[in-house]
Amino acid sequence: MQQLLKQLPKIDKFVNLPKFKDCNLKLLTKIVKEKIDSLRADILENKITSFNQEELAQEVLLEYHKLLAPSLKPLINATGVILHTNMGRSLISKEILDRASHVICNYSNLEYNQKEGKRGERYEHVSNHLKTLLNVEDVLVINNNASAVFLILNTFAKGKEAVVSRGELVEIGGSFRIPEVMANSGAILKEVGATNKTKLSDYECAISEETSLLMKVHKSNYSIEGFSAEVDFKDIKELAKKYNLIDYYDLGSGYLPTLPYNLSSQEEPIGKILQSNPSLISFSGDKLFGSVQAGVIAGKKELIDKLKKNQLLRMLRVDKITLSILEETIKAYLKENFKLIPTLSMLFLTQEELRDRAKSLSAKIKNSTVVETTTFMGGGTLPNRSFPSVALHITGKAVSLERAFRAKDIIGRIEDNKFLLDVRTILPQQEEIVVNTACEILKWNT
Repeated sequence: MQQLLKQLPKIDKFVNLPKFKDCNLKLLTKIVKEKIDSLRADILENKITSFNQEELAQEVLLEYHKLLAPSLKPLINATGVILHTNMGRSLISKEILDRASHVICNYSNLEYNQKEGKRGERYEHVSNHLKTLLNVEDVLVINNNASAVFLILNTFAKGKEAVVSRGELVEIGGSFRIPEVMANSGAILKEVGATNKTKLSDYECAISEETSLLMKVHKSNYSIEGFSAEVDFKDIKELAKKYNLIDYYDLGSGYLPTLPYNLSSQEEPIGKILQSNPSLISFSGDKLFGSVQAGVIAGKKELIDKLKKNQLLRMLRVDKITLSILEETIKAYLKENFKLIPTLSMLFLTQEELRDRAKSLSAKIKNSTVVETTTFMGGGTLPNRSFPSVALHITGKAVSLERAFRAKDIIGRIEDNKFLLDVRTILPQQEEIVVNTACEILKWNT
């Protein structure tokens, strides 16, 4: 044992081996020390009777590169779910990113009023474009829509009542629940109606001297079918006006252009909701809007001004990267250049376009067939609303194939015990990778 312990390399000499010449010395020394300490413990416990210094060096080098390997990496989404929450929701087009990088990679006028030579406001950069796009008095952008809900309730309903339908007390991913958010904001929740039915009279009967806000919440990940009814927001808006209250619509996922496949029949677009001149609305930037993670608040200027004075805003504000990319997305909307917004361009693909792409892929992958299928939007949007898509069915054991493709960074789905690669969410520039990976996994040649 003592002889083996004496063979352990000296750390200062070991880290200077030629194979480590390109390594950061501080990080390398830490890894080497941990490896040698582990070896010493194994020797003392008689777990090993020998070791090889060359093998130790290889282990250290492997651990060094493993530690520096990125945790975040790109995946190919072949599930067909466009807003896949687990895979980052909306994609950002390279063209929009390149445009935004001109600001991101330089000093900027983020909070500098160049005209007056003094401190400026960071939100004014996207506000002008957003106000034009949405045709509202004012807007405020914070880090996500959950923050928007919290900030609005904390600003206008802290210690006061906020009236919400029982059928809209949602819980979304990560145990985000409207009742808990309201409680943490300081607002007092006042539930009205039943789970499946709420009437305008329910809201009116709940109004008291303590009421500050009438709130409607988008049912982001579920729907109520059968014997059910809910109150239109425009009616809630009129009721709030009658009693001099604030009306607020948490849209969750707002969208602008009319959606294909009759998807707009379930939910009204932002523009139509804004026609009723609401006090406040909010929605996510990285859902159907197709941009970065952000919470967009729009509505009356006097109310937005009060939100800006809330001390919590500094904790919820967005950085220059978010603002730059969001601004470029808004500009694409203003030009109606929806091809620059991947979320929309994928959704607007026709069955004929998808079929042509699927046939082209299938011709290069043996034992694959083109199948008609359906998919969902995902990301807490358009609940229970499916729309058509086209996929490749890869012949073989579905579970094994799913695992093999996943190991190669291609995420497909299993449907009716068949492994499918849905073409709708495979980007054109990823098609060659899909073909080569499929051939590698299945040991075929194109």
